[in-house]
Amino acid sequence: MLEKLFKLKEHGSSARTEIIAGITTFLTMAYIIFVNPAMLSDTGMDRGAVFVATCLAAAIGCFIMGFYANYPVALAPGMGLNAFFAYVVVGDMGYSWEVALGAVFLSGCCFVFLSLFRIREWIINSIPQALRTGIAAGIGLFLALIALKNAGIVVGNPNTLVTLGDLTSLHALLASVGFFAIIALVHYRVKGGIMYAVLGVTFLGWVFGDVTYGGIVSMPPSIAPTFLALDIAGAFNIAMISVVFAFLFVDLFDTSGTLIAVADKAKLLDEKGNLPRLNRALLADSGASISGALLGTSTTTSYIESVSGVAEGGRTGLTAVIVGILFLLCLFFAPLAGMVPAYATAGALFYVAILMMSGLTRIDWHDITEAAPVVVVTLLMPLTFSIAHGIAIGFIAYAVIKLITGKAMTVSSSVWVLAILFAVKFALHF
Repeated sequence: MLEKLFKLKEHGSSARTEIIAGITTFLTMAYIIFVNPAMLSDTGMDRGAVFVATCLAAAIGCFIMGFYANYPVALAPGMGLNAFFAYVVVGDMGYSWEVALGAVFLSGCCFVFLSLFRIREWIINSIPQALRTGIAAGIGLFLALIALKNAGIVVGNPNTLVTLGDLTSLHALLASVGFFAIIALVHYRVKGGIMYAVLGVTFLGWVFGDVTYGGIVSMPPSIAPTFLALDIAGAFNIAMISVVFAFLFVDLFDTSGTLIAVADKAKLLDEKGNLPRLNRALLADSGASISGALLGTSTTTSYIESVSGVAEGGRTGLTAVIVGILFLLCLFFAPLAGMVPAYATAGALFYVAILMMSGLTRIDWHDITEAAPVVVVTLLMPLTFSIAHGIAIGFIAYAVIKLITGKAMTVSSSVWVLAILFAVKFALHF
């Protein structure tokens, strides 16, 4: 049956290899079951329900990717977009989490449309690499700022906006221990190192009396508080257009980049460097986002951590299916996830920020017309505390800089259209 479903021999793999690859991938991304509920609960969402939604959305995404697209790519609620959901759309813009879920649902539907009608390739190819890199790096800095805030290392200041917090506080010290532990574990290639560090800091928090023990295993919490609670009508507000676009835009590039990177590592690309069954993989991703919104979590996307499973020999969708099964088993560890404090996940957020900023090495820093827009995008995201604003201002900056330097003809029509629309948005304050 496995051979018929996943064509193991054709891909030079075996069931044993795929199972090991699936376990490896799961261990490298399992931190999300602790991080996502902690972040989304800041919006007022029920933490237990979000935990269940996170596990179910990840499992559904992995099963669709495994059975339908047959790729060793695992999915789960995406880092960066969950922060945008919690701290910008709900926290800063003031929308309810129900409306935010509606925006996630609409972005997923748009993704399906783009995938079915093959518009994705046109969008990807027309957006300059500099902007794509800047957006990824900006999200990284955004996550880093949230990590430092959660740890109490960076705090607000009425005179300087932000300043250094109390580095001797328990939260700051334990968050720092967690970050250094992650770096060491990753350096020594310890599988599941991020998850172990998060759990280790939580244990230390319990030792020092800052975390209350709530048990390890139980029946899954009720998903009722978030299930089908999304407000799609509220997300149709004209002011939410940029939010829906941000969810869609970031997921689109994250997914495309991850799929190509994982497929290249697994030697699954064809002779032209293209990914066979790409539309199936994209539909798996967008379908997972729609399912996640219905269940009660932010955008679900493909995880670059899937590379770790590929490195262990994973070549087929069976790897993703194994990851999905393990996420379902995690449903019974809700008490453990509920004990994890925000400062315990700060190190994981900061580590992800490092990974997302690594792409800056690909920028041509000698070309000021390429470098300047990247810096604009990268800095404006954390400083405006908004992924959507960072993307919008980045597009405007890119178009203006190319125009005033006589390079307007090198800018694609899609960039001009988006830059003009974003400029109108800011001018009309919606």
